[in-house]
Amino acid sequence: MTIYQHFRPEEKEFIDQVLNWKDLVENTYAPKLTDFLDPREQQILKSVIGQHAGILFALFGGTPNAERKRALIFPDYYESDEGDFQIRLFELEYPKKFVTIEHPQVLGSLMSLGLKRGKFGDILFEDDRIQFFAAQEIEDYISLQLQSIGRASVSLKKLPFSEAIQSAEVWKESSITSSSLRLDTVISAIYNISRQKSQLYIQQGLVKVNWTQIENPSFECQQSDIISVRGQGRSKIIDIDGKTKKDKWRIIAGRQR
Repeated sequence: MTIYQHFRPEEKEFIDQVLNWKDLVENTYAPKLTDFLDPREQQILKSVIGQHAGILFALFGGTPNAERKRALIFPDYYESDEGDFQIRLFELEYPKKFVTIEHPQVLGSLMSLGLKRGKFGDILFEDDRIQFFAAQEIEDYISLQLQSIGRASVSLKKLPFSEAIQSAEVWKESSITSSSLRLDTVISAIYNISRQKSQLYIQQGLVKVNWTQIENPSFECQQSDIISVRGQGRSKIIDIDGKTKKDKWRIIAGRQR
């Protein structure tokens, strides 16, 4: 099937899932709500569903700037609204004067409840305030089960979306050149570190591409990839702008701290 040619081999399983969702909507004439999808999964869903007449989709994650979003796939005559996405916003209540809670602790505690990452949306921080989005179907379960994060006792307060912390995503763009599109050379160029160091980061499991840990230095990067290097921040391949006279790839990259 030609659709697979545009994506990486490891993404075939998710593409098949999207095709199954599409078939379900076509056969039942009823909308299908997905779990929270990361931006790469959203991009794949747009590409796959966008090619089929009669089937539409909408994405929503709780706020306009949300990174992780649920998708609603529906017949073209269906009118969707925010309520269809079944998302809840929670704020953590904890003894702020005595403890500091960080992002990995929040995510780790939520995952330790035995739930999939797809049941949770963005985790938002502003000073000592912490919020997260979750699927409505698990709200009672997490309200009962999430009682501590690290050494802090916590409880949850449900809030309307209008009270969500607004995250302003800022990417600092720059133009770089790289001898190839291999992950190790691209990381070396974006973060201005040696190739040996970038290979070490990859081998130590400190590198993710599109939210998936990659341990192969020769993994080939593509336009729109989000690269995360622990301790170095996140970057995005905004555009691959052909080759220079010296046969190097010209890349427009964005960096986020």
